[in-house]
Amino acid sequence: MDFQVADLNLAPEGKKRIEWVRREMPVLGQRIEEEWKENKPLLGVRISACLHVTAETAALMITLREGGAQVRLCASNPLSTQDEVAASLVNDYQIPVFAVRGEDRDTYYQHIEQALAHDPQVTMDDGADLVSFIHRAEEGKFPSVIGGTEETTTGVIRLRSLAKSGKLKYPVIAVNDALTKYLFDNRYGTGQSSIEGVLRATHILLAGKKVVVVGYGWCGRGIAARARGMGARVSVVEVDPVKALEAVMDGYEVQPTLQAAAWGEVFITATGDISVLRREHFLEMTDGAILANAGHFNVEIDISDLEHLSLNRRIVRPLVEEFTLAGGKRIYLLAEGRLVNLSCAEGHPPTVMDMSFANQALSVLYLVKNSKELTRDVWRVPPEIDQRIALLKLDSMGIKLEQLTDRQKEYLSSWEEGT
Repeated sequence: MDFQVADLNLAPEGKKRIEWVRREMPVLGQRIEEEWKENKPLLGVRISACLHVTAETAALMITLREGGAQVRLCASNPLSTQDEVAASLVNDYQIPVFAVRGEDRDTYYQHIEQALAHDPQVTMDDGADLVSFIHRAEEGKFPSVIGGTEETTTGVIRLRSLAKSGKLKYPVIAVNDALTKYLFDNRYGTGQSSIEGVLRATHILLAGKKVVVVGYGWCGRGIAARARGMGARVSVVEVDPVKALEAVMDGYEVQPTLQAAAWGEVFITATGDISVLRREHFLEMTDGAILANAGHFNVEIDISDLEHLSLNRRIVRPLVEEFTLAGGKRIYLLAEGRLVNLSCAEGHPPTVMDMSFANQALSVLYLVKNSKELTRDVWRVPPEIDQRIALLKLDSMGIKLEQLTDRQKEYLSSWEEGT
């Protein structure tokens, strides 16, 4: 079996991690997997996946394999790979993995190419790097691809741009747009794991700290809520007037970035855009400011600007780099500006990834069954998949729903009755 991981000797530790998270993923790892073991709905389907190589992702890969798929996995970020999990997937589950934590740019793209080497029929992305690689390849190089899925906001933005230009070569389902994904994964998952990443890296006390959250989408909402829940004073930076108004009415201060730069002590970006913290902001920050990014790519904090302003730089803790500016002011950058929740912590808790990856699995099956009817566009997850996952999750929690009576259904479907 072709693979490239850091050390197969790490497999026993990785297997324990996988077993631990699968306990918290009953929708994917029990309901869906048990059903797929019997009917093998993906038998022979070749899938290439570019996702964060974590224990939660391992649970998804195992479910796809149990459904009969032939899966290859590479990392969607150089610092998000859990080497022990990669080793276990290869050693214990015979799933080819191409990922090493800390790999350089050339190795990263080499691994993407290796993940695509079996001429996939379906691509699974977190950030759209697989899709981008395929679209940059020579015409006709990947003839078997019938569709793909995309996990995250940043990737969906890239894909919609590709579709708008008329260049998207196959349909892609935007898993990120599923209600059972973004309302839970983005908000609760990113919120908790990003704060956890900052705390693991720095060991600071968040209570009383001035935290600036740049971006008030679902990820930003979650980060702001968790920071405030730990006693931080929170300010939000936003360009969208509706989101800014929502942040105000949620009880946060809303400031332009330059004003927030002078006020804040901890900065967490979650926009999906480039250079939202840059030279003029670094110059306004106070000594000891901590910079972290929760977005997919390491472009939200302009590291080049920070480097040019710095007289000296050094690593002061694992994944914490100190930049000393003129006058002795120090700014601390976490995880090279890469996504803090996976670089400095373990990423989203398995409870929310259970729903996100259930969406991935069921969307792959939907593509296999319906790709011929889908145009080359970015598609939402079908509502029936969202509903099924929500019901399965509630059932796994022992929660039952109220049922409408026939009279109530009749009332809701009529227009005659009123005041």
